[in-house]
Formats: sequence, structure tokens, C-alpha cells
Amino acid sequence: MDLLLPRSPGSSQMVSHCSVIQMDSSANSVNSSKTSLPPRYSFGWSGKQSKSLKQPLIKSSLQLRTVLTSKTRDISTSSLSNDEKIGVLLLNLGGPETLEDVQPFLFNLFADPDIIRLPRLFRFLQKPLAQFISVARAPKSKEGYAAIGGGSPLRKITDEQAEELRKALCEKDIPAKVYVGMRYWHPFTEEAIEQIKKDGITKLVVLPLYPQFSISTSGSSLRLLESIFREDEYLVNMQHTVIPSWYQREGYIKAMGDLIENELRKFEQPEKVMIFFSAHGVPLAYVEEAGDPYKAEMEECVDLIMEELEKRRLPNPYTLAYQSRVGPVEWLKPYTDETIVELGQRGVESLLAVPISFVSEHIETLEEIDVEYKELALKSGIQKWGRVPALGCQPTFISDLADAVIESLPYVGAMAVSNLEARQSLVPLGSVEELLAVYDSQRRELPAPVTVWEWGWTKSAETWNGRAAMLAVVVLVFLEVTTGEGFLHQWGILPISR
Repeated sequence: MDLLLPRSPGSSQMVSHCSVIQMDSSANSVNSSKTSLPPRYSFGWSGKQSKSLKQPLIKSSLQLRTVLTSKTRDISTSSLSNDEKIGVLLLNLGGPETLEDVQPFLFNLFADPDIIRLPRLFRFLQKPLAQFISVARAPKSKEGYAAIGGGSPLRKITDEQAEELRKALCEKDIPAKVYVGMRYWHPFTEEAIEQIKKDGITKLVVLPLYPQFSISTSGSSLRLLESIFREDEYLVNMQHTVIPSWYQREGYIKAMGDLIENELRKFEQPEKVMIFFSAHGVPLAYVEEAGDPYKAEMEECVDLIMEELEKRRLPNPYTLAYQSRVGPVEWLKPYTDETIVELGQRGVESLLAVPISFVSEHIETLEEIDVEYKELALKSGIQKWGRVPALGCQPTFISDLADAVIESLPYVGAMAVSNLEARQSLVPLGSVEELLAVYDSQRRELPAPVTVWEWGWTKSAETWNGRAAMLAVVVLVFLEVTTGEGFLHQWGILPISR
């Protein structure tokens, strides 16, 4: 039986060692590592992912298979020296593990200026406002988490993925430690970084667990990582690289194909099932104003998966829609709830939901899809409903992540070739700074990214006008306290100052 080994207190490290090559984390101290590490280089990569990637990936699958198997091990093992210590940092959103965690988790969420962007003049109100909103939202959010077992399973699943990835790397003769860094809950990215430093890691591969890149997910986590790196001498000199997206990898596509095929076979008439890809939405402004590649990468990802299914003689009809929209601003369309209603009106009887942007089960899959959207589908006339599970620790998926890490190792601390388009790397490598420069160079003030449905008073929409009203109340109280005049004083709520 495969067991998840215990973690040291307060650490996000998976503490077991590779049976192939033992690693001694105490061999080199952090101080000695500082002097022995070479300077970090800049890494180039192509920030644009075009539709032209689709054909080479599918039609050249034989060639890609060679890269991912026989060449992968040769390249990786020959590029490592005995004193190098490899680390892999998995980045994810995080989630409350108990109902008591919900309010502080929401506070961390709203205290992020990428989530609620206040005018510069009022940024000193960020934390007080986050406290007010998190307290107000907590009761409704707790209902959602109570419905899925009392907390988010995200940490448990991510820890299991980290352990399975470590094992897969060991099997491929790569001794590595795998760390988990969450954006808004334990283990925080800062905790993972501290453990990485204690272990004396010399080569680090940063791997966000989001298949497609978005400013609001991978971008937010990498921006935090960038600020941590800038303030730490050890990290500045540590060789590292980032795998910002990996939706186009052959192993990932095959793993998704396996899961979809398994669920299709459960229907009485699999060929008549509509495959419904539901991705987490982002504000339209991110795509149109900031050049977020999320929409293009998502559409290409769906095309690649459907081409894989067609190879398996499963040419089912399919559609893509975006869930979890909030507020009055326009998000990527079509919307999942509206599309479900339209499909029911068109006479679609069997629907298979595919959570395409999620690799772990969490509240958007377990509550929003399994409860809300299923109920909506049945009310809309759809008679048979199915849902593809998230990837979790699916063996093909984990093995492919290990290959992605291995393929990136020769480029950690080495200059990438100038013509990345010609090289057609399976892993689009880059430094944290360069990736952010590519995707968010102007750092424009955009509608805040929202990542969970329970931020609103309803399960389907966040009331941004409610946020504005709450901000207005905070400003009103602040002005009345400082001036001693206003409605609250006239009504007797605040004492009149003389």
C-alpha cells in the first residue's frame, strides 16, 4: 500500500528520500551554498501559444514519445552532479481545511491587492476591509464547505500529488524533493520557500498546478514568488526555472482522454453524449486588455483533447463554457449555467461535465458542478448527467509531470537558445520576472480576479455593487470619525464632538 509519509511540523516538504540515490539535506549548509552557487541566468521562452501548436503535437506524437521516454532520462541524468540538490515547488490556491479556517482563509484572499484593488488613496484600508468582508462572507461560505465534508480537500490531494511526483521522479533516476506552496492557506508559499532553503536546494523547478496560464492564478502565485525572491540573497542566486503552463503536453492530453473515455462508457449510448468542458472563468478584461493567454490556451487544450478522443473513435459533440463568474463585469463567455439551459432547450438528453481547468477536487467541482449545475441540468430537460473526475494522482498525469520537470532540468541555470519557436520546446521555460513581464507588463488596474463562487451572497454571483457599498460605508465611518460631523453623529450612533 502506498502511504503519504508524515510531514515535519510547519513544513510543506515531503520528507521521504529516493531509494535510488539518497539525498542528505544536511550535507551543505545554507551559508556554504550561497558561495558555491553560480549566478542565476535569464531564461527565454515564448509567451505566445498559437493554434499552430495543435497539429505538430498530435501528428508528431511518435516523435514526442521519443522525447518523453528514452531521451528524457539521458538528458536529465547527464546534466546533474553529485552535489546538486533538486527541488520541485508545486503552486496552488489552497483552501480551508476546517470550517474554523474559512474566515481567516477569506481574509487572506481579500487582503490580496490582486483580488480587491482599491484606489491608491484608500489602500491603507485593504486589511480592515478584508476583515469586514471575510467576517460577513464566512457564514455563507461555511455552508458550502459543510456540504462537501467540512472543508476543502485541496491540501490533502496536493500533498498526495507531491508524493506521487517524488516517487515518479525517483523511478526515473532523479532524486528530488517536492514542496507544496499555497497562495492563501497552509502550507503558504513562504513556508515552502523556508524549507527549500533549509534543505539547501541548488536547482529549483517551479510548477504551478494550473494547466493553462492565467494572470489571476499562476500569475498571482508567481508575482508573490517574485517578491520573495527579490528580498532573499540565497534565492536570488539559486538556479531556478518555471513551467508556466503544460496543457499541450502529450501525457496530460492522454490522461484527460482516459478519464473522459471511462465516463463515457458508463452511459447506455456513449455516442450520443454531449461532452461539456467547464473551465473556471476570468474577467474578459484580462484577455482583451492585458493579453492573458488563458482563453486561447483553454480553447487549444479542448481541441487537443477532442483530437485524442477522435483517435479513439469517440467523435462526440462537445462544447466549452466558463463557470464561477461573479459581479457585474463581463467574464469569458459562454457561461456554464446559461449554456446548460440552452442545451436542455435544444433537446440534449445526456451531458458529461469535464472540469477542464482543475487538477484536484475542490469546492468548484464538488459543490458548484456536482450540486448546482447537475440540478440545473436536470431542471433544464437533460435526463442523464455524468461528471469526469479531476486528475488527482492519475498515473499518466503524474508521470507526465515528472517528465516535464526532467525536461526542464538542463535549462535550470543555463542560457536558453535564442530561437525558441524553432526549438519547439515541450516545456515553455522562463524566469519568474520574465514570465510576469510577458503576461502583465503594464500591470494595468483590472477587475479583480475572483476564484471561488462562495465570495458572494449567492452561489452563482458576486455582488460587486455590494463591495462598493461596503467600501463606501468604511470611507463614511472614517470621514465621520476624523471630522466629527455627518449622518452617524446626527442620528446619535456616534457621539457629537464639541
